[in-house]
Amino acid sequence: GGKDRRSGLILTIPLCLEQTSMDELSVTLDYLLSIPSEKCKARGFTVIVDGRKSQWNVVKTVVLMLQNVVPAEVSLVCVVKPDEFWDKKVTHFCFWKEKDRLGFEVILVSANKLTRYIEPCQLTEDFGGTLTYDHMDWLNKRLVFEKFTKESTSLLDELALINNGSDKGTQQEKERSIDLNFLPSVDPETVLQTGHELLSELQQRRFNGSDGGVSWSPMDDELLAQPQVMKLLDSLREQYTRYQEVCRQRSKRTQLEEIQQKVMQVVNWLEGPGSEQLRTQWGIGDSIRASQALQQKHEEIESQHSEWFAVYVELNQQIAALLNAGDEEDLVELKALQQQLSDVCYRQASQLEFRQNLLQAALEFHSVAQDLSQQLDGLLGMLCVDVAPADGASIQQTLKLLEEKLKSVDLGLQGLREKGQSLLDQISNQASWAYGKDVTIENKENVDHIQGVMEDMQLRKQRCEDMVDVRRLKMLQMVQLFKCEEDAAQAVEWLSELLDALLKTHIRLGDDAQETKVLLEKHRKFVDVAQSTYDYGRQLLQATVVLCQSLRCTSRSSGDTLPRLNRVWKQFTITSEERVHRLETAVAFHSSAEKILQECPEQPEAFNDMEQFDEIEAVGKSLLDRLTVPVVYPDGSEQYFGSPSDMASAAEHIREKMKLVSLKKQQLRQPEATTPES
Repeated sequence: GGKDRRSGLILTIPLCLEQTSMDELSVTLDYLLSIPSEKCKARGFTVIVDGRKSQWNVVKTVVLMLQNVVPAEVSLVCVVKPDEFWDKKVTHFCFWKEKDRLGFEVILVSANKLTRYIEPCQLTEDFGGTLTYDHMDWLNKRLVFEKFTKESTSLLDELALINNGSDKGTQQEKERSIDLNFLPSVDPETVLQTGHELLSELQQRRFNGSDGGVSWSPMDDELLAQPQVMKLLDSLREQYTRYQEVCRQRSKRTQLEEIQQKVMQVVNWLEGPGSEQLRTQWGIGDSIRASQALQQKHEEIESQHSEWFAVYVELNQQIAALLNAGDEEDLVELKALQQQLSDVCYRQASQLEFRQNLLQAALEFHSVAQDLSQQLDGLLGMLCVDVAPADGASIQQTLKLLEEKLKSVDLGLQGLREKGQSLLDQISNQASWAYGKDVTIENKENVDHIQGVMEDMQLRKQRCEDMVDVRRLKMLQMVQLFKCEEDAAQAVEWLSELLDALLKTHIRLGDDAQETKVLLEKHRKFVDVAQSTYDYGRQLLQATVVLCQSLRCTSRSSGDTLPRLNRVWKQFTITSEERVHRLETAVAFHSSAEKILQECPEQPEAFNDMEQFDEIEAVGKSLLDRLTVPVVYPDGSEQYFGSPSDMASAAEHIREKMKLVSLKKQQLRQPEATTPES
């Protein structure tokens, strides 16, 4: 788009570090020089060879090549040198001395000094100018223009050949022209749209400014392209209008003849081979596979009919279009053809639909029968396998699964009866499509097969129900057995928890006789609870023995739960007895101590019964000693009541009361010692 000071076009040749192909460069220059008009070429060219990223020998070769490619058009060649100038040894070739031989002037110049020869507004940003230029945009527009030119020229030749062929020669020549050139190789609408878009783009670029607000003059090649595009578009519109008219007349001329021929083809096939195919298909099959095979055969018949039905739809639309056109001479014939075609097609379609529905019902019946048979086989398999569950929950789950399977079988049999009855109803209506053929024998075979399948499934279901009743009773007994075993194990756990509570929480001995007696009464009730738990566990284990005998299986409780129950009960009994002994000792101690402490010193009998003090001290010491002794079980294991701090607290309280008793004893002895002195 840039121009030199003589209004000549500027041609820029950017060189790069990679090897530059001189052949490709020559072809590119020939192409670029073919674009401008002769008027533009007469003003000459200024060539800018950008050698900043290339070597001197490449630049020299390019400059010399210009002599052969464009010697007459080139007026000035500016070689842009790099910042670090080439070695003088390789640049001794003086272009200015070769001006006469080359035919144009060559100068070496830095990029920042190029404006001495060319105005900045005519240089791109690469050379410090302000000219706005997008090479990819120019290239894309050029490709669109050349593609449009090529396609439009070819399309014009094709349309002219088609249009001219319809006006000359005999009917045979016209038919031959129609066969060979009926459709153009490209879509005229697409080519016209491309041309309009290209012309709009070229015209818009002529009047709009650049992004920077500076007015932009289109390149001469673009100004030259506008009239070419407009001329091609006018010619295309003219030929395309003629082509559309030719097609319309041709279509109208041949459409009626084709419709008549196709209508008779459809009617003849449907009433002949099509009807014969349906007459030979009456069975429903005796299994899923047989029904599917019949369906596949019917689909093949439907596929053949579909092709003719598609022709019918197309013909019906064509006839409707011709009727709407209003050609009176053809109306009667077209309506008769339409009525005949519709009657035959609707009758044949109804027969196909009836046959398809019958086969679908047969397939559904056999599918339900097969599913029901598999369900009965699965249920029978469950009933034939001996029950060996791990716990009551698994038995409940198995029993639930068994009930669900039986319910599913009931629903399946009900569904089979419904499908079978529906199929029998359809078979009873089959004779109406027989075209006079007697299908009673074949229908009887189908009916007998359907009824036989339903009766067989009913007998199999009844046998399974009888077996389910027996299995249900056995499984309920097993549920009860596992429940007894679980409850017995729970009783052992409860008894163990009572023993643990007795050892860890039943440790207080009371602060006085009254509180100790209350604790002793609570302990007896606690023992009653443990006794009830033990008896409950024994009863459950006895029940498991009875159930195992009924089920003919070995109880696991006799080898595990019963010994555990007896062992825990024995430990509880020993621990309880020790607890009772301690409480009874504590009651005796508190009662005696409280009696002594509550007596008045003036009572004479108190001075004469010092043996009571000794007895109280003996009981207290015995109780203290017992607190330090663990409970020893038959297996040699030992357990203490509470923690050491709990026992120390109880012992400290007893010692405090023993000190009070000892102090009381000393008080009673002092009057006894002073009486003789007085």
